[in-house]
Amino acid sequence: MTSATQTYSYASPSSLVNGHLGLSTSGGRALGGPALAPRFFSGLVTQAAPAAAALLGVADVALTRYHQPRPGWTRDPVVTCGGDRLRFESFSACGGVYARLDLLGDALDGEVFDRGTTNVDVNGPLREALARVGARDPLHLGVGADELTVTTLGGAVVEKKVPLPERWLRGFAEVQVIAAGMDLRAELPGMSAVRFLRSLPRRAAADLWVTPAGRDLRVGDRPGPGAVCLSGVGRLATLLPLLRFAKSLKVYGPAEPGDAASSAWELELPGMRYTLALSPRRWRGFSGEGAVLADLSTDEAEADADLVGMLLNFEPEVEIGLLADRAGLSVPRVRAALTQLGTAGRVGYDLAEAAHFHRELPYDRDHVQTLNPRLSAARALVEAGAVQLAGGSARVRTDGGVREVDLAEGSCTCPWWWDHRGSRGPCKHVLAARITARAAETTP
Repeated sequence: MTSATQTYSYASPSSLVNGHLGLSTSGGRALGGPALAPRFFSGLVTQAAPAAAALLGVADVALTRYHQPRPGWTRDPVVTCGGDRLRFESFSACGGVYARLDLLGDALDGEVFDRGTTNVDVNGPLREALARVGARDPLHLGVGADELTVTTLGGAVVEKKVPLPERWLRGFAEVQVIAAGMDLRAELPGMSAVRFLRSLPRRAAADLWVTPAGRDLRVGDRPGPGAVCLSGVGRLATLLPLLRFAKSLKVYGPAEPGDAASSAWELELPGMRYTLALSPRRWRGFSGEGAVLADLSTDEAEADADLVGMLLNFEPEVEIGLLADRAGLSVPRVRAALTQLGTAGRVGYDLAEAAHFHRELPYDRDHVQTLNPRLSAARALVEAGAVQLAGGSARVRTDGGVREVDLAEGSCTCPWWWDHRGSRGPCKHVLAARITARAAETTP
């Protein structure tokens, strides 16, 4: 897996001094276009202690490699200002845990200067200061340079050069598609949530199944009706320091539970939400799940994405029906376009709102092909004329022999499909067959 080098350039380090939290911003994008150091917000955080602890949690996830832990590079969280809220996001170094803090309107009292997305500097001294914020401490937050931001290096530019593996971008894309297919499986009030999370095994590598049982959750080692997979209990570690503020815990899982699958864990805090999404296995990153491939393989997805992308304005909730009317497209085509935009990090998905949201990450959409080798291989098979349709099935010629594809079931006779049975998206042969079938339907 290749890596690009991302350079974070900050006018000064972020700092927390005398109740003034100044988050220094790097190059990003605002409503008016690219910005070197955008300024998004300045004002009070009405719930200082949970906000500081949750921001520290997002930063901790970015520092952690949950599978085969070892020291790695520091990566800075992403912040998006959607007008009425601030969203802080990060991915674990292993690519298997996604974290997001949503600071909602009830937790913010200040002025919004612009909307957009950028990285924010989270350094060692700032982490130590955030850990000391108490319940009665005032907290003024500035996202971007303002008159209250305390600088310590005389305005000198601070640069961090870090490798950003392509699996990070693929992970952001996969998470929004996987989350959109999840349902709420259980909701626990504050004290029940505290009891449940504190009762989990201390062995970080433990793999469990969690099943709703009345107003509680029952833990077992086998799936059952309504069960949610929890692979790697230690991946929920950043929830524990937040339990003293918890109002409720919501657990999300796939609409059709069965084998090991992704899950999401959302703590409702005063005026904010902290969400963790976990990959199906602690050794599996989100980047290989293949949930985006079906939408990306459609012929019109790229052109539709250009149109839909122009209509996005960093909305905190993207209304698909309204977007379809404005774009003059069907709802399925808008969903496919959002998936295409997701491969460039331009949309995410909020489970609590059951809606997409707009953000911008520093990636080039033209790299979609290299980020999804299965899709590239499928299109190569189509161009080589390797697909022969026969009603509801297809035969795909490969160097390893002929593969039989069932178009309706999405099954294949290749070893890759037999290993995963569709749990990691379609194989290249199924993709190639479906691309060919769609082309045949539209050809006179």
